[in-house]
Amino acid sequence: MATQKLNVKYAVLLPIVLIVTLLICCLPVSTFGIEGLTVVQQRVIALFVFAALMWMFEIIPNWTTSLLVIVISLLTVSNKGISFFCDPKYGQLVDYKSLMASFADPVVMLFMGGFVLAIMAEKYGLDVTMARYLLKPFGTKPKMVLLGFLVVIAVFSMFMSNTATAAMMLAFLAPVLAVLPSDDRGRIGLSLAIPVAANLGGIGTPIGTPPNATAVRFLTEAGYEVTFMEWMVRMVPYVLIMIFLAWLLLQFFFPFKSEKVVLEIPENNKDKGWKSKVVWITFIGTILLWATESLTGINSNVVALIPLGVLTCTGIFTKEDIKEINWSVLWLVAGGFALGTCLQGTGLAKVLIGAIPFGDMPVLLVFLIAGLVCYFLSNFISNSATAALLIPILIVIAEGMADPAAANNASFLALGGTYAMITFIAVCASIAMLFPISTPPNAIAASTGLVETKDMAKIGIIIGLIGFVLGFFWLTKLFPFA
Repeated sequence: MATQKLNVKYAVLLPIVLIVTLLICCLPVSTFGIEGLTVVQQRVIALFVFAALMWMFEIIPNWTTSLLVIVISLLTVSNKGISFFCDPKYGQLVDYKSLMASFADPVVMLFMGGFVLAIMAEKYGLDVTMARYLLKPFGTKPKMVLLGFLVVIAVFSMFMSNTATAAMMLAFLAPVLAVLPSDDRGRIGLSLAIPVAANLGGIGTPIGTPPNATAVRFLTEAGYEVTFMEWMVRMVPYVLIMIFLAWLLLQFFFPFKSEKVVLEIPENNKDKGWKSKVVWITFIGTILLWATESLTGINSNVVALIPLGVLTCTGIFTKEDIKEINWSVLWLVAGGFALGTCLQGTGLAKVLIGAIPFGDMPVLLVFLIAGLVCYFLSNFISNSATAALLIPILIVIAEGMADPAAANNASFLALGGTYAMITFIAVCASIAMLFPISTPPNAIAASTGLVETKDMAKIGIIIGLIGFVLGFFWLTKLFPFA
């Protein structure tokens, strides 16, 4: 059966993907009907489709597709690619260094720091101890354990990096998965709880996720001040509703076979010497620094390197431990960043956004199309990059519609005005979670080996649809900013 499935992938799906990719790449530029589209940008569209189809069908491992994205980008759209192919006359080229830098992106370093903490937590029993105390209040019923993971991850994600939270919680998940039967689909639901709760939880505070911070920054610059508490009062209830709905969805699609999960997590009987104490101090210190980024000013990506520095210089993290780092996940994430670099470096993202005539559209349509574009892009490039690209443009559009002289001023204000539009865009960026490359927490869930892309996409699109509709009505009608 496995061989037959493999043959279908290579004999049927792979040729289809390659034919579609080459067709998109070779069509006349005018075929796309996008004004200002260049040949280089057309290649990026082809690469975009290639990556999406390869990730969707998993013809080859996802991290391999990511690596291919980087290699093909370097050869076809970079300033150091194939000479006759990468001629500036074909369009704006991407700096090859920025593509290679995807392997050492700050978020990749954040991942690495999280993996180091997870490896050390397992080695010295921190994961066992924390799992005991954090999950104990949720009892032994599988569905309550699932709720426990969703709630704990969501709360953590409100105050610290979503990626850091997901990487940290991966260490807590192992003991829970270990007590469930291998054929229990509930294990998939528990694995998916990591990205779902991390992505949704970050919506709750201005510092929970970069799109929120971007939204607050541009709103403030435009003269609309949003306080930390004001944001929380409006958005935390939204997060709680979404977490509850996600809990119901995960139970429905991935029901537990076991009627009871007895978390027989023993006391930590591993090394409790000075090394264990250093690991505990480093672990807690790193989490505190992540949680207090706004106070210390130390970027969470920088904080992630502290465990590496402390634990390597003390001899606690050894060369043998380095082998335990999930390098395939790091490469998977790097490919997503490279794709985002291509979209922005060639100017394709701006061309696509500019091709949509916002100024001539009804206000409702502007809201919906802007939200859909943000959601779509955020599934393939980092949500922070999407927000950084869209929000500066949309704040100008919003201010234009907020002008009392504007013909659509009344209908715009009736939908919550600039506050609602920009906050809605931030929400759309956070609810995008279709693929392993959509967000770092998604990639972390994929690293468990329990989650197939089709399962992630199924939950992701339902959560995205519900979050989109609820977010729109929540911010424009039910609980708008005054």
